[in-house]
Amino acid sequence: MPVNLVAPEAQSLQAVPGVELGIAKAHIRKPDRKDMLVMRLAEGSSVAGVFTKNRFCAAPVTLSKKHLADAAGIRALVVNTGNANAGTGEQGMQNALATCESLAKLLGVASNQVLPFSTGVILEQLPMAPLLAGLPQCVANLAEDHWFDAAEAIMTTDIVSKGTSRQITLAGKTVTITGISKGSGMIHPNMATMLGYIATDAAISQSALEALIDHAVNKSFNCITVDGDTSTNDSLILIATGKAGNAEISDISHADYLTLRDVMTEVAVELAQAIVRDGEGATKFMTINVEAGRDVEECRKVAYAIAHSPLIKTAFFASDPNLGRILAAIGYAGVADLDVNAMSLYLGDVLVAEHGGRAVSYKEEQGAAVMQQAEITVRVVLNRGSAEATVWTCDFSYDYVRINADYRS
Repeated sequence: MPVNLVAPEAQSLQAVPGVELGIAKAHIRKPDRKDMLVMRLAEGSSVAGVFTKNRFCAAPVTLSKKHLADAAGIRALVVNTGNANAGTGEQGMQNALATCESLAKLLGVASNQVLPFSTGVILEQLPMAPLLAGLPQCVANLAEDHWFDAAEAIMTTDIVSKGTSRQITLAGKTVTITGISKGSGMIHPNMATMLGYIATDAAISQSALEALIDHAVNKSFNCITVDGDTSTNDSLILIATGKAGNAEISDISHADYLTLRDVMTEVAVELAQAIVRDGEGATKFMTINVEAGRDVEECRKVAYAIAHSPLIKTAFFASDPNLGRILAAIGYAGVADLDVNAMSLYLGDVLVAEHGGRAVSYKEEQGAAVMQQAEITVRVVLNRGSAEATVWTCDFSYDYVRINADYRS
């Protein structure tokens, strides 16, 4: 089961003026499940996105990046689950284009004003007949209060849906922020969200929105990993409809921008952490803090070496304080001039290692007690600078193997 994570209550997901959501059960891969989502955006909305850096990226990723660059004004998004439309060659691109064209006709917009997204099995062509039949169903039930259903419609191996909302005041105007994400396995930066959509009714310029998404993603989705596999389809989209009535935010040093940036980053962090908490078969949620590094890059190298290690992740699943595995990961992280005698390792608040070896004060029962907890912090103090980085990950259980062995069945 997910680690300290439950699905959001439907009423907790606030409608965002200017964003309508429609859902369908199109039978893309499995019967009787929500597997398609359309989001219609008010004219004049600003949209920014970041995408997977996997060179084998899916056709919808390539097309979404192109449509964003066209500067035609994005008016709709369409998402299908069950099939990733990745590794599908020219036919896959034609299918993504046909999806955009069909939805554009239904909504009365241009096809390059539609962003397509897919998630699911790789190396199989999109089943276009059910997908195209699902589009009118989605359009027929478009409504601003369908965020809960939308969160369910984008799930694949997720156990629970993921969504959250915030409301703030900017210059006397109430501003709403609501986001949903999906992801459970094949999670690793860059990007590490699989799919994520965050919308606000704040008025913000395109350039400021792009600065905001860069900040938010580097504090959230680029700080998570489940299994070290970067998906072919990872995408995060930020939408600003401008319906809140605030003066447009364009100055990224302005107090309103900083307030909006920080709250949207909170939303992104909650959605990103939810993906790790729902990691396939996860039983432990682990925070890896690396402190006092020379720069952020080396701190992240150490954090990810720990977070990716199957030996460490399986030890955490077993609640086995075999903590020499963490020292080994720190040593092979790629920090060539690391002085292992200067660093310290903590498990929770327990000092485990210092001066190049086991701390004199450390007793194994202390480590065992921490390892029994569902949420565990590993803290590495490099003692070579002032930089720091945090990565969130989970353990590897028997269920991780079962889920991925059975995924296509």
